[in-house]
Amino acid sequence: MEARPVISHQLTEGFMHHPSISRRAAIQAGGIGLLGMGMNHLQALRAEAVPTAPRTTAKSCIFIFLSGGLAQHDSFDMKPDASDEIRGEFRPTSTKTPGIQICEHLPMLAERSEHWSLCRSLTHPSNEHSAGHCIMLTGRSSLPPGFNPSQPLPTDFPSIPAIAGAVTRPRNNLPPAIVLPERLVHRTGRVIPGQFGGIMGSRRDPWFIEASSFHTQFYGAFPEYSFDHQERSGKDSRTFEAPSVHLPEWLPRPRLNSRLDLINQIEGQQKQLDQLAETEDLDRFRAAATSLLTHPKVKWAFDVTRAEDAVQDRYGRNAFGWSLLMARRLVETGVNLVQVNLGNNETWDTHGNAFPHLKDRLFPPTDRALSALLDDLRESGMLDDTLIVVAGEFGRTPKISLLPQHYAAPGRDHWGAVQSVLLAGGGVQGGRVIGASDNMGAFPANDPQKPENLAATIYRALGLPKTTAWYDELERPHFIYHGEPIPGLL
Repeated sequence: MEARPVISHQLTEGFMHHPSISRRAAIQAGGIGLLGMGMNHLQALRAEAVPTAPRTTAKSCIFIFLSGGLAQHDSFDMKPDASDEIRGEFRPTSTKTPGIQICEHLPMLAERSEHWSLCRSLTHPSNEHSAGHCIMLTGRSSLPPGFNPSQPLPTDFPSIPAIAGAVTRPRNNLPPAIVLPERLVHRTGRVIPGQFGGIMGSRRDPWFIEASSFHTQFYGAFPEYSFDHQERSGKDSRTFEAPSVHLPEWLPRPRLNSRLDLINQIEGQQKQLDQLAETEDLDRFRAAATSLLTHPKVKWAFDVTRAEDAVQDRYGRNAFGWSLLMARRLVETGVNLVQVNLGNNETWDTHGNAFPHLKDRLFPPTDRALSALLDDLRESGMLDDTLIVVAGEFGRTPKISLLPQHYAAPGRDHWGAVQSVLLAGGGVQGGRVIGASDNMGAFPANDPQKPENLAATIYRALGLPKTTAWYDELERPHFIYHGEPIPGLL
């Protein structure tokens, strides 16, 4: 366990709720968080809110998203008795839980199976990347009207972090929901839909921490596990840096140059921020929010590349390890939901060269970082209060295929019909398997679950009752539950 400062939450923990407030307050609610609303406004909202249900066990959620789609056959739902074209190159290994086997290249997770469970029957109808992202990131199996796979639209459904940011109560002046270490952007530069506020409006977009620089060719947990799907020559120039925190576009703060760099420029900006708090037309609560950005506890949460050597060694000195370490620190600091994109867009899209890339590049940093996260949360007493979810936009095809024009070795294609999801913490009983796929790993054989059920599991973990809704500018309620939480986990 690493030494860390004691975090003191500014707001008293109580009930999660959906507020009954005026239209003006509903519009303003999207601005809760970083400098968008002072504590006086938060107090007004809190005073008008009516608690409807007690909190459940969990307080936070870390939603780990594997963009590209993890192959269920090669990870958590192996088919050792199937034919070679289905089984693949990997062999199963027994976990600490009798009867549960996973891939031999995930040994650290296998040793911790008493702390996690699997759902092997999550299903949705799309095999396309952008549609799959939208479905899984919003928790809606159907696509929004007018969906465009090439760009986000204001008619898209809101993402799970956007909803969590709008309907959960902030526990300090950091936003209640954060996405890191980057937005999901295709190598061509198009931004993947489903990550934003959509019909909620751009002011309710989740807070993105841009700590990982964009690259058009290389993927994975750089620097040590960087790779190119097609094994082309070149150099990965990406670096994992202090988060560049973008203020909302609607916030009228031109003198802040639209961003605050929390780490690299924190020392140089502290005096400037203090001066702004004194000289600008800010109320004292906005000044307090500004001051929080320069507080050592917040800096500690983000400054992961300079964490103690032992901590970085346990998580891994790479983008996956630093991202999960940052997520753990953020939930300890009081953030309700953190979405962690383990890899830039389509990192897990293993059409070819699948087995060497999974074995040597993707599984080692994931196994290490996720195991370290489980250990840290358990040893600190936070695991019961923090739900961990690991999922991608879809699974992979049962049969192995080769695209010789692009890859030297085989892989698997897109497959929305079934995928495996790992869940831990937040009251989830470890060592369980919910649902099953058929003998080919192609379709659910029993107990199928939808993205709506996974989203409902997250919302329940955040303590949100089934009546929770967000309100649009016309004061119309939009209820967030579209399914039941996955049964059998608690």
